[in-house]
Amino acid sequence: MRVLVTFAVDAEFAPWRKLRKFVTHDRNDQEAHTTRIGDVEVTVVLTGVGGKKAWVEATKIIWDANVDVCISSGLAGSLRLEHSVGCVLAARSIDATGWKPRISSDSALVELASQCGGKVVDSFHSVDRIIVDAAEKHRLGLASDAVEMESGEVMYEAAAFGAKCIAIRAISDAADETLPLDFNRVTTADGDVSIARVLVQVAAHPESVPALIRFGKQSRRAAENLAAFLDRYVLKVAEASMIKPTCGGGGSFGFVGGGCGGARLSGRMVL
Repeated sequence: MRVLVTFAVDAEFAPWRKLRKFVTHDRNDQEAHTTRIGDVEVTVVLTGVGGKKAWVEATKIIWDANVDVCISSGLAGSLRLEHSVGCVLAARSIDATGWKPRISSDSALVELASQCGGKVVDSFHSVDRIIVDAAEKHRLGLASDAVEMESGEVMYEAAAFGAKCIAIRAISDAADETLPLDFNRVTTADGDVSIARVLVQVAAHPESVPALIRFGKQSRRAAENLAAFLDRYVLKVAEASMIKPTCGGGGSFGFVGGGCGGARLSGRMVL
């Protein structure tokens, strides 16, 4: 069984890499990190910040591989007070900016996330910029539970290749929290975080330093919680994949094998 997990930046992935021995290699001109958890081959790809690059990098891996499950992961900003910093959320659907239809997570994968201790929510709002202001979070929270930038594109592409998909995110900043800097100004066109730009922003706003330190600690804690969750979750997905697939039984755990009708069942930034 093959599972693809995407993160935007390395700092989101780093705690999981400490838990597991990942091997780094190139695949289709894309750096990938692989490991085995039980009978599962896990491939991690860093997409960069933002949806446009995310789908390109994810597709490079999916194109020539039989990916059974795709997990769009990383950190997110809370849009509701009940989702506190450090919580791991699994979304039933993604409402992506500029897209008319919602993109749904696989119901069986959502159920497994709940069994592993994830908090199931109705939706993530996938946007094309970092939401900085608490007032804007409040407005978005009328319709969604958390905000992030990559899941819409990643899940759309993975599903098009036949993968079962889910969006799982850990909360790095609270719904009533305005971010200490405008992080849109420190992200390059390639979706990478520029340390030089961060330093320029800090120099221009030295009063932001205490809040920036606090945000960094929150982000690390969220990433660590996410790593522990993903480690449990991938094992649970592997166990569920051994259950015989059933046709017409929405929510069954038939991730591998011939499937029904012969179909292939395969698709924030941290300081």
